[in-house]
Amino acid sequence: MSSASAASREFALEPADNARLASLCGPLDGNLRLVESRLGVQIRRRGHEFRIKGARAAATETVLRELFAHTRHRQLTPEQVHLCLVEHANDRNGKANGKGNGEGNASTEGNGDAVVAPAGGGHDAQQEAEGGGAAGRRSMVRARGAHQREYLANIQQHDLSFGIGPAGTGKTYLAVACAVEALLSERVRRIVLVRPAVEAGERLGFLPGDMAQKVDPYLRPMYDALYELMGFERVARFIERNAIEVAPLAFMRGRSLNESFIILDEAQNTTIEQMKMFLTRIGFGARAVVTGDLTQTDLPSGRMSGLQHAQMILRGVHGVAFTLFDAGDVVRHPLVQRIVQAYESHETAREP
Repeated sequence: MSSASAASREFALEPADNARLASLCGPLDGNLRLVESRLGVQIRRRGHEFRIKGARAAATETVLRELFAHTRHRQLTPEQVHLCLVEHANDRNGKANGKGNGEGNASTEGNGDAVVAPAGGGHDAQQEAEGGGAAGRRSMVRARGAHQREYLANIQQHDLSFGIGPAGTGKTYLAVACAVEALLSERVRRIVLVRPAVEAGERLGFLPGDMAQKVDPYLRPMYDALYELMGFERVARFIERNAIEVAPLAFMRGRSLNESFIILDEAQNTTIEQMKMFLTRIGFGARAVVTGDLTQTDLPSGRMSGLQHAQMILRGVHGVAFTLFDAGDVVRHPLVQRIVQAYESHETAREP
């Protein structure tokens, strides 16, 4: 049952399961209030029948039907509602703007939900691309929005891909998921995770321990992604066999990485010389992904970021793809998206 006008829609969610409806609505209808505030509509419910008023009533119906479908397998959380809203907002913006703002990008048409399955399959759970706190390993990682799908397509179809944009857009997490999938499907022999050891405006001084312990704090975000995707014990076994290597950027000089999936994270903190050195490490059968946020550079004042320089000189180079994320792609807490947008607006106002 569904009737529609320009500003109102009425429909029923079947089956009329009270437990699923309670999960959809959330405590004190908190999930519905979140949808209302984000989409600018009014939602009225009587049992399993809904009435929506507002300019985006049709989009709201689509979101509620999708969320109700999720309740078949699990209890809805505000985080999942937020991610669903982000995905629909990104898809809407992507259709309005064409294929996005990447350069040299492969078409993402026909990729569907662009699901990466790091464990080679598993149950039908659709896990969000920016990690939550789920225990154990994830069996599936699903791209959220047009830019994330474009990013996955670029990684799969190009030897070198760049993901550039603000924090919380899933750049590192999706790259690690692709690397794990490539390793477990034996398309590469090892994963190499690289990060420049640059302090974020602080001077930590001498750090105790061996070299691995000294650089571990800088590489912790990539460890966290690996643990979430594969589990602690499995990651430890792969590290022991050198099938997974986590290293600071300074250790890359002189190496040639064949049949490897290489990820350079926080690339905005590389110098021009370091970026050139890293990019020339790519060997036969290798795939490289470079991620970074140009608005959070920790280099000394006056030093140009190697990521910014690479973005300028590698445009149009065959085999290289860029995916540019923006504040609308942030999949963390909604406040993070608003913070990023506020900083972007401030920087824009400062420009002559």
